Amino acid sequence: MNRLFLTSAFVLSLFVSSLRAAPQSASEEYDLVIYGGTSAAVTAAIQAKKMGKSVIVVSPDKHLGGLTSGGLGWTDSGNKGAIGGISLDFYQRVKKHYDQPSAWRQQKPEQYSRYRKDDDAMWVFEPHVAEQVFEELVDEFEIPVVREELLDRKNGVKKADGKIVSITTLSGKSYSGKIFMDTTYEGDLLAAAGISYHVGREANDVYEETLNGVQTARARSHQFDFPVSAYVVEGDPSSGLLARISNDPPGEDGTGDDKIQAYCFRMCLTTAKDNQVAFPKPEGYDPNEYALLARYLQGGWKGVFNKFDPAPNAKTDTNNHGGFSTDNIGMNYDYPEASYERRQEIIKEHELYQKGWLYFIANDPSVPKDIQDRMNMWGLAKDEFVDNGNWPHQIYVREARRMIGPVVMCEPMLRALKPTPKSIGLGSYNMDSHNVQRYVDEKGYVRNEGDIQVSPGGAYPISYDSVTPKKEECTNLLVPVCVSSSHIAYGSIRMEPVFMVLGQSAATAASMAIDKNIPVQDVDYTELEERLLADGQVLHMERKPKAPRMVLDPKKMDGTVIDDTEAQKTGDWPVSSVVTGFVGVGYVHDQNDGEKSIAFTAKDLKAGKYDVRIAYAHNGNRATNVPVTVTSGGKEIFQGSINQKKAPTIDSLFVSIGQFELSGDTTVTLSNQGVNGYVVADAVALVPVQ
Repeated sequence: MNRLFLTSAFVLSLFVSSLRAAPQSASEEYDLVIYGGTSAAVTAAIQAKKMGKSVIVVSPDKHLGGLTSGGLGWTDSGNKGAIGGISLDFYQRVKKHYDQPSAWRQQKPEQYSRYRKDDDAMWVFEPHVAEQVFEELVDEFEIPVVREELLDRKNGVKKADGKIVSITTLSGKSYSGKIFMDTTYEGDLLAAAGISYHVGREANDVYEETLNGVQTARARSHQFDFPVSAYVVEGDPSSGLLARISNDPPGEDGTGDDKIQAYCFRMCLTTAKDNQVAFPKPEGYDPNEYALLARYLQGGWKGVFNKFDPAPNAKTDTNNHGGFSTDNIGMNYDYPEASYERRQEIIKEHELYQKGWLYFIANDPSVPKDIQDRMNMWGLAKDEFVDNGNWPHQIYVREARRMIGPVVMCEPMLRALKPTPKSIGLGSYNMDSHNVQRYVDEKGYVRNEGDIQVSPGGAYPISYDSVTPKKEECTNLLVPVCVSSSHIAYGSIRMEPVFMVLGQSAATAASMAIDKNIPVQDVDYTELEERLLADGQVLHMERKPKAPRMVLDPKKMDGTVIDDTEAQKTGDWPVSSVVTGFVGVGYVHDQNDGEKSIAFTAKDLKAGKYDVRIAYAHNGNRATNVPVTVTSGGKEIFQGSINQKKAPTIDSLFVSIGQFELSGDTTVTLSNQGVNGYVVADAVALVPVQ
């Protein structure tokens, strides 16, 4: 992967915290020492205090709350009924804030559709509001917090007899405890304590999964909607690749690697002019780094603003969307294991990239005017992240290290195909991995790989044995964030409400282990379950097993197969997989709205006779008169129609429209002109006739 920007050496500086004093005696011992300042740290500390335990939060960060207060205000909650305890209380406190008229400065509450007076919780909020709630909680429960104290990862963990005795920060401060908890996104304490962990994607066969490892065949979401040349001069490999594209092959589907899904900042933008800061031109900005985006926009892509999700007071939580967006694909692989200094370089490079992305769209003359005008309606929110240039103080570490404990949460568990012991909370969000790689395919087009968004089929339990290390490695550590999980299972677990749930449950177990002076692995689950339920945690929901859908790889089928992911689309063709039986992992449909077409092209087809086959997912609402044309070598070969109500007869996937002499560039086009129902498009196969 070519590096995007030349970054100067970044010197890591530690600031003296002035927000809250906390005991710093090296000799004082706490019942529970929490390392990390994320949302899980706060809920864990609250629960420990509720159970009469002394606790301290040692945070490497200045601000409490991690991503919840760092820009991720559009809560990825899944089934909200699965969220209970202190996690739910947090969102209820957010709602109480917005019930006050003074909370609405740039909007009236009735102008914001996600505020409903009768709701008891609010799931979308401004970053500073989340941080305010966290600060109020630690004040209310009198939780000592020390800030900007980084663990000495080489010599800062003292162990004896299989237990952590104390941790020491780079500034020389030491904290002793009976139980320790790692609530960082990176898993720094667990790694320094010698606990087993994994970084990257496991192969599918490690945990009997289907969605792990390399996933080129499933590469549909946040993908390029139409073929885009990867080369500086379109179609000319000798001209070199555009910036931000890897020259390395993606790997074989289902195999593991050491790569991780992309990071970004969840930006808070606003259209309120009196609360707006113009997008700055970042130092080191290079418009050439966005040449691929320029080409994509010039080709007609309009999805730039699809994830400007509205937050209160005319703001957003802005997330990644589409083939080229805020995700900095491929630029974070060394982050999990990197030194603090190197991590800061990576964070700064991500900031430069994302600020440059905003500035490019708002100012570069290559950007279509309608998109540029719309971007210039937005700016950074003046009243957010006020001590960091209105930029989020927390990068979205979607995954880093993941512990390998007694139980590894995996896809079969999430799908209810394999039992999960000792539930301490529920997850329910999609198995969601963002893209991992951007590469050039065999046809010279740019492709993203790694994005997976598959529902587990309902709320599922998360095992207590996935937040404890193996007993032989450590008996007094709990890890509710970097839990023992496969890459794809973690893609669902890694949601902020779930981290808060697991933080509370882990602290409950820690308190019980302290009371009985036993290893955390020996906590009696029946007693733990009883206490968790009494404290409002949701531990069980009925559900049915959900088997994975089979993926029919177009590369392994007869003839030349062009999937809908490679087709040239005119108009909006949403992805679906509702009706089973398709090539790849789904198909597209026309929404039964507006004139649209989709063209499947095979380049430089060898001259010969071919059976032309079209794949579609049939259904009673489909059109019986879908127009089809075939052109080859610059000549129209066929014009007719197909009935998509009828089941395909070839492998239950394809229908043949005839055998034709074809050569050179050959295109099969479907349209919805004059049709009497929905039009779907899945794939086209050109099979040589012997």
